[in-house]
Amino acid sequence: MAALPATISASSRFLYSSSLPHDGAAPKRRISASHRHSLSQCRSLFLPKPFPLSRLNTFSQWGRKKSLNICVQASVADISVEKSTNNIPLPEGDIWAVHKFGGTCVGTSQRIKNVSDIVISDDSERKLVVVSAMSKVTDMMYDLINKAQSRDGSYISALDTILEKHQSTAVDLLDGDDLATFLSQLHHDISNLKAMLRAIFIAGHVTESFSDFVVGHGELWSAQMLSYVVRKNGLDCIWMDTRDVLIVNPTSSNQVDPDFLESERRLHKWLSQNPSKIIIATGFIASTPQNIPTTLKRDGSDFSAAIMGALFRACQVTIWTDVDGVYSADPQKVKEAVILRTLSYQEAWEMSYFGANVLHPRTIIPVMRYDIPIVIRNIFNLYVPGTTICGHASVIKDGQRLDSPVKGFATIDNLALVNVEGTGMAGVPGTASAIFGAVKDVGANVIMISQASSEHSVCFAVPEKEVKAVAEALQSRFCQALDAGRLSQVAVIPNCSILAAVGQKMASTSGVSATFFNALAKANINICAIAQGCSEYNITVVVKREDCIKALRAVHSRFYLSRTTIAMGIVGPGLIGATLLDQLRDQAAALKEEFNIDLHVMGITGSRTMLLSEVGIDLSRWRELLEQQGQVADLEKFTQHVHGNHFIPNTVLVDCTADSNVASCYHDWLRKGINVITPNKKANTGPLDKYLKLRALQRQSYTHYFYEATVGAGLPIISTLRGLLETGDRILRIEGIFSGTLSYIFNNFSGTRAFSEVVAEAKEAGYTEPDPRDDLSGTDVARKVIILARESGLKLELSDIPVQSLVPKPLRATSSAEDFMKQLPQFDKDLATERQDAEESGEVLRYVGVVDAINQKGLVELQRYGKSHPFAQLSGSDNIIAFTTTRYKEQPLIVRGPGAGAQVTAGGVFSDILRLASYLGAPS
Repeated sequence: MAALPATISASSRFLYSSSLPHDGAAPKRRISASHRHSLSQCRSLFLPKPFPLSRLNTFSQWGRKKSLNICVQASVADISVEKSTNNIPLPEGDIWAVHKFGGTCVGTSQRIKNVSDIVISDDSERKLVVVSAMSKVTDMMYDLINKAQSRDGSYISALDTILEKHQSTAVDLLDGDDLATFLSQLHHDISNLKAMLRAIFIAGHVTESFSDFVVGHGELWSAQMLSYVVRKNGLDCIWMDTRDVLIVNPTSSNQVDPDFLESERRLHKWLSQNPSKIIIATGFIASTPQNIPTTLKRDGSDFSAAIMGALFRACQVTIWTDVDGVYSADPQKVKEAVILRTLSYQEAWEMSYFGANVLHPRTIIPVMRYDIPIVIRNIFNLYVPGTTICGHASVIKDGQRLDSPVKGFATIDNLALVNVEGTGMAGVPGTASAIFGAVKDVGANVIMISQASSEHSVCFAVPEKEVKAVAEALQSRFCQALDAGRLSQVAVIPNCSILAAVGQKMASTSGVSATFFNALAKANINICAIAQGCSEYNITVVVKREDCIKALRAVHSRFYLSRTTIAMGIVGPGLIGATLLDQLRDQAAALKEEFNIDLHVMGITGSRTMLLSEVGIDLSRWRELLEQQGQVADLEKFTQHVHGNHFIPNTVLVDCTADSNVASCYHDWLRKGINVITPNKKANTGPLDKYLKLRALQRQSYTHYFYEATVGAGLPIISTLRGLLETGDRILRIEGIFSGTLSYIFNNFSGTRAFSEVVAEAKEAGYTEPDPRDDLSGTDVARKVIILARESGLKLELSDIPVQSLVPKPLRATSSAEDFMKQLPQFDKDLATERQDAEESGEVLRYVGVVDAINQKGLVELQRYGKSHPFAQLSGSDNIIAFTTTRYKEQPLIVRGPGAGAQVTAGGVFSDILRLASYLGAPS
C-alpha cells in the first residue's frame, strides 16, 4: 500500500510539510500473504468453452520472441540494490499477458469477483492485471477537490460516501486478517485525505500535484482489493503501485510522455524485490522524474496497460470493457454495424481520432514498438472473441487473404467550418502559416484541413465552441488584407459534422473514393469539405449536422457492411397498393437473406386514413393496423415522417393511385431527395412544361424516378425503349395494344357475339374500370402514347393526340355506369358491321395507340390487321408493343405479355423497387 506519509517522506515531502498534520508512522507498504485456499468451483462458469482465455494468449502468427532488455543505470543512492539485482534472472517476454479492467468491470463486489475468475482462469505463465478505480470513483474524487477549493463543506460527507462504498465492497469480498488489514489502510488513507482536503479548503485553491495525488487513490484501493481476492484462491499474487515504476514527463498539451528507459530500470528493480506470477497494478497513476505523483490524463488506464505491456514485452494486452469489440460504425447510429475481428494499429488510430469508441491514439503507440496485439473484449459477454488490434489485420478464410479496403466509419459532431478565401492569397508564401498561427494563439484545436494547392482558399474544421474566438482572431490578423480586398472573406459555416471512412487498404484499392462519394450523392447528402491524406488511411468529409447519421448509414450500407436499407411510404392502399404490400410481405425475408435488401414500410396512406410507424409496419397485419391505429390522412405529414427517419439513408414514396394531386407532389419529393416509384400516369402526361421540369430535376440529381408500370403494367416497355435510345438507336414508330381491357374485348369480339355482351363479360370479370367508359373512351391508351412519345423525345401534349372513342356520343353524358350498360346494346350495330367487313377481308379489329416519331405525332384508333399479323394473334388481356427503329426496321422488336391486373401491375412496381435497391448499392 502506498500510504500517504510514506510516499511524501520518500519523494515529495514538500507537498504538505507546512500545511498538513502528520498522523504518525505509516503501515508497511507490502501486506503479508494471505492464507491459500482451493480454487472455487465457480471459476468454470465464467469461461465458456467456445472461447477459452488461453487461446487468446497465443499469437504465433506474429512470430515474436523478444527478450526483456532492461537497461540498468547505477546511481550513488541505489548502487547496492543495482549490484544485487544485476545477477538475478527475471521473468520476461512472451510469458507475460497483460489484462486491463476498467471502472465498470470493478464497479461492484460481484464484478470484482468476476474479474478475479477471469484472471485465475487465464493459463498464461505470468499475468499483469491493470485496474481502474471502481466505477464513478475518479469522478467522485475530482468532485471532492472541486468542493474543497470552492470552500464547500460538503466535501466531508462526500468523502464519507467514498469510504462507505469501498468499505462495504471489502466486507463483501474479504474476511479475517485480509479484511482487517485493508480496512485499516483504507481508514488511514481517508484520514490523510481529509487533512489534505482541509488544507485545500483553507487555501481556496489546489495545485495539479495535489489533485493528481488525491484522485489516484481509487486505483490504489481497487488494486489492493483485487489482489486479496485472487490470493484467497491460493495463487501467488501481489499488487503494484505503478507510481513506483512508471515515470512520465508532463508536456504542454495536458498529456504525458513515458520515460521508458527510467521506467524499465525501476521495473527491473521492482521485480527483483517482488517476484510473483500475478501482479495487480494500478492504472491511471504514475510519477514524474522528481517522484511527484501524477496521472496519465485522459484514458489513462488504457495507456497504463499499453505502457506496461511494452515494458514487459508481453505477448498480448487485453482491454476488458463493456462492449463486444470495435464496431464498423457507432451501433447507436447504425444498428447493422458489425464487430470488426481485426484492425491494424493505423486503422485503430484513425478511427479513434475521428471519434470511434476504440482506444485513445496514444494508447496504441507503446505496443506498436514491439508489435504487441491489443484485444478489446466484453467482460459481460465472454462468448464474443472481440477485436484484435495488431500490425497486420488481414482476415484469412479458406486459405485466401481477405482485405476489406474500408474497415469502418466514424463521426465527430458539433463542429464548424472556417473558410478563409481571397485571390490575394494565391501564390503568397506563408499564408497557411499565418492562418494557423492565429488559430494556435487562441488555443483552438483544428480537426481537419482542406486547402487548394494555390492557397486561394483554406478551410478547416474546429469545435463549434471555439469557432467564435477563431473567427475573431482571423479577422484581426487579416484586417488589412480584408480592407484592401486581397482577402475576400473569413466565413463560418456552423452546425457541421465530420464523417471519416477508415481502412489500411484504401491506398491500394481503386474506386474506393468513387464508391464513397457515390453513396453520399445517392443519399442526397451535400458535402461541405473534403480531405484525404497521401497515406489514404482515411477519407474525410464535412457534412451538415442534420445529415450526419443519414450519411453514415449510406456509406456504411454501400460498402456492404450492412444491408441496403430503404424507408418506404405507400400512397394508395387500393387494389394495386394492397397487392404490392402483400407481395412485399411475402418476399421481405428472402430479400434480406439473399440480396441484402431491407425494406421498411414506414407509412401507408389512403385518401382518408394513414398509418405511420417509427421502425416499420408489420406487413402481416397492415390492414388490421390501418383500421385500428390509423389517423387522419395528411400527405405532408406523411412525407415528413417517412423521409425524416435519419436512421435510414434512402427513402422512396410509391404512389399507387391515379390521383393528379398526388402526382403534382413528385417534383417536391425529388427535390428533397426522395425517390419516387409509381404506376400513376398523371405526372408524365400532364402539362409538357411540368413534365420537362420533373425530368430535368431527376437527371440533375441522384434521386430516382421509376414508372415502368405506367405502360404495359409489369411488361418492360419503358426500360426497353430507354435501352434502345441509350445505345444510339433511333425510334421510327411505336405501335401497340396498350389496354388489357380493350385487348380482352376485341380478342373476344368475334362470330355472332354483340359488342355490349363482350363489354359486360369483361366488366363482370374485373377487367374494366367500375365505369367501362373510362376504358372505352381511349383516354388511358392516349396517356400511354404520350408517355412513350415523350420518352422518345417528342414534345407533345395530351391534347395533341387524336383519340377514337368507342363510347357512343349519346351515352357519354349518361349519369351512371349502370345506365350506360343498359343502353349500350342499342349501339351494337355499327361495330358489328365494321367487324363483319374486316372478317370478310381476312382481318381483325384491334384498338391501338401509335407514336409516329418521323412525323412527330401520335394517335389512338381502331385499326384492322391481317390474321397473320402479331396483333391479330393475341389472347386474353395481353398487351403487345412493336418498336420500329433504325436497327429493327425490317422486323420490329416486339414485347408481349399480360398487360392488366393487380398482380402484374404490382409486380411491375415491385420490380422498380428492386431496381432502385440495386442503384443504391445492393448486389445485382
